[in-house]
Amino acid sequence: MIRPNVRASFGRREAELLTSLVGPGGEERLREQGLDALLDDTGVLRALVRSKGVSAVPAPLLFYVMVRHALMQREIQDRQLADYTAAVLLEFAMAGKAHRVDGGEGEPFFYLTDILGALERARGEREFLLRVHLGNFALWLGGVFPDYIAHRVQRRGAPPMSYYDEMGAAGFRMAAGSDLALRHGVGDLFLRAADRFRDVRSALNSLSDTLFFPQSQDAIERLLRQVSDDFQRQSGWR
Repeated sequence: MIRPNVRASFGRREAELLTSLVGPGGEERLREQGLDALLDDTGVLRALVRSKGVSAVPAPLLFYVMVRHALMQREIQDRQLADYTAAVLLEFAMAGKAHRVDGGEGEPFFYLTDILGALERARGEREFLLRVHLGNFALWLGGVFPDYIAHRVQRRGAPPMSYYDEMGAAGFRMAAGSDLALRHGVGDLFLRAADRFRDVRSALNSLSDTLFFPQSQDAIERLLRQVSDDFQRQSGWR
């Protein structure tokens, strides 16, 4: 099961890189304020993104900083939620991982409906893992590939983004109520992920639009999606 352990993996290499990006006074800030003060520095984000040597930056550090700042821009200060979201992206970015429950060797899932069908037959730990995967997979698809979803809606009448928000939130909320969630200490995390699912998904859309897939094939559709998300967020919708 994916865990929020990206931040915990940072060591001397990441600390030295962050202090070099902060510039003069970086080491002093690290000693006095801790690593999180550097991770939350917007200057660090800009330096990481603009750096010509970005490929040399450890992927966990890069993903965490990008996700952390994208969430903070939506007033989500929850470091554990940022940590978990970054862990999902890192796991699913590896070939085939997004389509299999807990990275296993079982049947692959390519659509949310496939997971829902499997849930009807599952019990115990398998049911719990499928619920978590429903949340993770909806976040991955809706967050990283919004243009693909918009294209399928237009061309094939596929479910809209709100469907991914509803299914993802439901998956995390159902998983949070499991005894296994309590045993693994992720019950509260999954509840927060469910409550803020749309906002987290929208934050990932921003990363996708600006960093992952900056060349949109339909700029108007992308703009309409961004305006819709901003309006709903300002209106307090969840």
